[in-house]
Amino acid sequence: MARSRLQRCTSCGAYGLSTTCSRCGAPAQAAAPLRYSPEDPQSERRRQFQKVTDAEWAQSLPIPTPKGSKTVAEGAAESEEEE
Repeated sequence: MARSRLQRCTSCGAYGLSTTCSRCGAPAQAAAPLRYSPEDPQSERRRQFQKVTDAEWAQSLPIPTPKGSKTVAEGAAESEEEE
């Protein structure tokens, strides 16, 4: 379960406490972002735990694609269909 108990349906916008909507059955997500403080006393420890300073961590991040462009997997699927 998410850190925030209040969930909002991604489809109809109804609020509830479960990760699935009781009205339409669609998935729900946290209704509000988590609190953030620039003076977070645990931020340094959290970055060490997640190994943010390692080069491997940067390589593991997803690469954003512009809207309308195809991902590598979509392009490969289309090339197989053409053959």
